[in-house]
Amino acid sequence: MYNGAFSYYAASIILGTTALAYGSVPMYKMICQQTGWGGQPILTHRGGDGDTSSRVMPVTDSRRLRITFNGSVSDVLPWKFVPQQREVRVLPGETALAFYTATNTGPADIIGVATYSVTPGQVAPYFSKIQCFCFEEQKLNAGESVDMPVFFFIDPDFAKDPTMKGIDTITLSYTFFKARYDDNGVLKPIVS
Repeated sequence: MYNGAFSYYAASIILGTTALAYGSVPMYKMICQQTGWGGQPILTHRGGDGDTSSRVMPVTDSRRLRITFNGSVSDVLPWKFVPQQREVRVLPGETALAFYTATNTGPADIIGVATYSVTPGQVAPYFSKIQCFCFEEQKLNAGESVDMPVFFFIDPDFAKDPTMKGIDTITLSYTFFKARYDDNGVLKPIVS
């Protein structure tokens, strides 16, 4: 009886640890997206109501911000991924649309997933994405090129925050990784 109980507890601990390991990456990403930690732009908009239209009001007496773009791919993904524009200039509260181009230079169809960050990191709580290619996996056929949009705005509260006074340039960076799946078709966590 003692060996059966021990085996049950040991198996429970192993299964729990495995589930925690697989769930930690999506859970960490979700927490970062909600709080802006780690340079992750917030996906649910400030104010909690999810109504973007109430937040998209250009602050006309504010300075224009320079938004620059960066794109890269992991070493194992045979894609070329570059922003179509170097920068845009926006007022806090003003929407902007930017495009990246991804090209699968490999001989096979590949599914990629993008991670993103905003620098400087303290700006992340004010960087709001309305629509982004990074919300979903992207499948590119061999030799295919696609334009990928990101529609965003800087929250108007940025202009009122005294800690943001010296920040004039914000960089939005994306890195694409090859999506990996387990035997059950579940996306595996991205590990470098």
